[in-house]
Amino acid sequence: MSTTDLPTPSTSAMALIPPPRKRLVDRLPVISHLRQSVGLQRGMLITGLVITIGFLLIAILAPLIAPYSWAQQAVDGVAFGTQQPPSATNILGTTVSGFDVFSRVIWGAQTAILVIIAAIVCSIFIGIALGLLAGYFGGWLDRVLVVISDAIYAFPSLLLAIVMSIVISRGQSTLLGGILATALSITVVFVPQYFRVIRSEVVQVRSAPFVESAKVIGVPNRRILIRHVLRNSTRSLPVVITLNASEALLTLAGLGFLGFGIEATAAAEWGYDLNRAVADVTSGIWWTSTFPGLAIVLVVLGITLVGESLNDLSDPRLRTRRRAGGAK
Repeated sequence: MSTTDLPTPSTSAMALIPPPRKRLVDRLPVISHLRQSVGLQRGMLITGLVITIGFLLIAILAPLIAPYSWAQQAVDGVAFGTQQPPSATNILGTTVSGFDVFSRVIWGAQTAILVIIAAIVCSIFIGIALGLLAGYFGGWLDRVLVVISDAIYAFPSLLLAIVMSIVISRGQSTLLGGILATALSITVVFVPQYFRVIRSEVVQVRSAPFVESAKVIGVPNRRILIRHVLRNSTRSLPVVITLNASEALLTLAGLGFLGFGIEATAAAEWGYDLNRAVADVTSGIWWTSTFPGLAIVLVVLGITLVGESLNDLSDPRLRTRRRAGGAK
């Protein structure tokens, strides 16, 4: 029998064949968005990823990269001196307190990543839990949580973080106490954002047919919330996380600049270093403020580029489509 005599599948039969399942690596948020991006959008995403990954590597390898400790003021019994220009001993100079600028910039990356991770993790758990309960059950619980969320939004975020930092830290200057106090103060600012994002998604998902079917067959609410509602309500979280990471860094720097952050002897913090370098600018001592400020700008720029690119690629209305000529 020739190949022309072989039966061909009908159109209806071919429609029933499910599309090939994507690999796990292709479904990861950043990887999938990177594959969709083209042109300027891809350039922005790659640039942001390079800066962000470099920031993470510096934070992880800080003990190996930094030549001195963040509070070290001498080597081999010889003091560094104060406000010394870049030299062989201190390649980026020294601060008004006699600290090595390069070492404090490197160690400051570790402090920043610890605060960002702690703040976002706490915010995600609290915000998702409250958003799930409010969006799924509704009623008086939903109304109360929405009112509290709106009340928190009414306060300026930095002012609220300052108040919470004072209440939480109570004058503590240790590394762990300072990081926890700063992270928890930022968490209070971020929880309403995650709450509103998750709540809006849950309100849409809870009326979906698969949720109604689960209720009909008697599936417990806890299982519905975790297995059905939560899994379909976290599409926007990668975008919110990246945008909040840059905001957390700016809030940390703002707290340190205003004197409500982490003490210099407890950990290196870029905002505190900028605060101590304000008087140096008028004296022509540029190195004490340039490098901490440049570190803040670069990290915020990298994380923001990633967040904005993910936001554009997640929205079909903003997503750049491949031109027919470019796809050839």
